[in-house]
Amino acid sequence: MLNEVSFSEVKNKCVFIDVRSPSEFAEGSICGAVNIPILSDEERKIVGTAYKQASKNEARRLGIEFVSPKLPSIFDEILELKKKEPYLVVYCARGGYRSTAFASIFSAIGVNLFKLVDGYKGYRKYILESMTSLNEDITYVVLHGNTGVGKTDILMELKNMGYSVLDLEGAANHRGSLLGSIGIGNCNPQKVFEANIFNQLDNINSKYVFIEAESKQIGKAVVPDCVFSKMKSGIHIFIEADLDYRAKSLKKDYVLNKNWIEESIKAIDLLRKYMSNEKINYLEEILRQGNFEEVAKELMINYYDPMYMHKANDYEYSGKFKAEISAAETAEQISEWFENFETE
Repeated sequence: MLNEVSFSEVKNKCVFIDVRSPSEFAEGSICGAVNIPILSDEERKIVGTAYKQASKNEARRLGIEFVSPKLPSIFDEILELKKKEPYLVVYCARGGYRSTAFASIFSAIGVNLFKLVDGYKGYRKYILESMTSLNEDITYVVLHGNTGVGKTDILMELKNMGYSVLDLEGAANHRGSLLGSIGIGNCNPQKVFEANIFNQLDNINSKYVFIEAESKQIGKAVVPDCVFSKMKSGIHIFIEADLDYRAKSLKKDYVLNKNWIEESIKAIDLLRKYMSNEKINYLEEILRQGNFEEVAKELMINYYDPMYMHKANDYEYSGKFKAEISAAETAEQISEWFENFETE
């Protein structure tokens, strides 16, 4: 009989094998899962069509036809995984035919695999419910500050010092603005974003968690209500820095690869509905000359700062800091303040 387990039983104790198609896996998966698809996207479409238009048996026959030639290479992949982690758990969309067939085939020949109850759907239900409960006892310490003060770097320095942090921009793979994807690729899908948030929260054992102030939406990803509401009611601190410091900080973050000029021009073009065509054309020409810092200063003065300060004035700040030397130095300031603040 096939062994079935729930996510809560096996999290952090196994390697998950996701047997769904590549496009399903890309839309969202269990953090750290290995994708070994039974069917490609095109094969899955063909099987689905046969199921609807012909019969269940015809769909199964096609499935066997597609899967059979792949079994030797899949077997090799599983054996390699077994060398690293003997406890392997297989899942599909709902814990149905694909994961059952996959686990049964290999368990029958002595390669013991477990099946995840309710599949990815069950995992999603678990993490969404867990995120709410995990947030109940957290007090967020929210880092505010104008674009370029280095909030993300400061957050990482605080993490290195042993403080608990929740990195929403890292979870989204986006910096939270119209220019937020330059140099780092596409924003993560919502399901991946939520899984990354859960994975971070599930490893936090502290009442206080440092987090960067964010809008409700980061790129295309939407911050879960349970996190966003807790951020608003948290402890708020403000970080400021001179314009030159901020421009250099942005250059470090945005000039990451050889395509940065093309990516920056494409992103800045999206600002035409907020700034004049003359100004955008001027900025794009400066970018073509490789002068990122001048463009950064122009955007901060004329776009980012007015927009950010309008929102920032909604909060009362328990602490204010100035970034002057490095993110590490600013994190030290915050740490000293926080240790005194926490004991008051």
